[in-house]
Amino acid sequence: MNRTLQPRRTIARLDRRDFIKMGAGLGAALATATSPARAQSKAVFKASDVQPPGYPTVVATENLGKKLAAATNGRLSVQMFPSMQLGGEKETIEQTQIGAIQMLRVSAGTVGPIVDDINVVNMPFLFNNMAHAEKIMDGPIGQDLLDRITANANAGLVALCWMNSGARSLYNTKRTIRTIADVKGLKFRVIGNPIFIDMMNALGGNGVAMGYDQVFSALQTGVIDGAENNPPSYVFSNHYTVAKHFSLTEHLIVPEVLVFSKRAWTALSADDQTLIKTFAREAQMEERELWNKYERQAMEKARAAGCEIVEISDKTPFQNAVKPVWDKYGPKYQDMIKRIQAV
Repeated sequence: MNRTLQPRRTIARLDRRDFIKMGAGLGAALATATSPARAQSKAVFKASDVQPPGYPTVVATENLGKKLAAATNGRLSVQMFPSMQLGGEKETIEQTQIGAIQMLRVSAGTVGPIVDDINVVNMPFLFNNMAHAEKIMDGPIGQDLLDRITANANAGLVALCWMNSGARSLYNTKRTIRTIADVKGLKFRVIGNPIFIDMMNALGGNGVAMGYDQVFSALQTGVIDGAENNPPSYVFSNHYTVAKHFSLTEHLIVPEVLVFSKRAWTALSADDQTLIKTFAREAQMEERELWNKYERQAMEKARAAGCEIVEISDKTPFQNAVKPVWDKYGPKYQDMIKRIQAV
């Protein structure tokens, strides 16, 4: 079998229910193609990302696919669908769970409601800085958390690796945010995770759960006043063209996760699984280097466009404001939090 994919135009015409039904068939077809009995059959893994071409997570996943194709003489390969072509993160997780998508890059913020253990990395101001977060993700704690995603029977996902997504900060269309008082009353889009909604409300804003694919138009039309994300997402999804005020609160360091459909994964041979895991680990390191360069480019582009980039010298008031979030959610994750803080 050379392809497990339908042409893009065909997929675009299907509604979500049709796509899910089709996905079951795609998953079955992939299982046949990659079963040990037909180990030499070809399979094309469909990969999805909400970010545009050239984005670090997209490039790293594409490179993983190239390595996989080279190592298997073209027997296994990856076809990338960036720019939300297959839907937002929530929709593509559902498609990955049923096997319609085989590989997916998604935020840990979106995984949290599915695998509660992962919500520990979604706590505001958990990590001291990016270096601390990277050390956690690269070490035994990071592997432990990946394993918990894979072991979750209801998730239907195999967690391959972490990817950087920098620190998340506030940006909006209304006014400069220099102090926590400036946040009051503004409507901010957040990932649809109760922790993030509570966090934004604790900061004095109004947290609005919304898919990433809806943010730009919501900013344009005034449905929301702002959002919170990293500099590359702010710039390369064109949010900076509408929301000119960017304040470096760095309230969250939420990593990305590259996952594989468990339905498709179980049909692969042990050797193929090992190969994919090896290249995924390499992708984790490669994406980090790409990220650092991309983040610098994003900040330069935002400044050149006249955006106001504000440094928050004292984050203590912001950290104090989210104490109710820690009181509400922290006890559940206290053992893992202690392990993270001890590193």
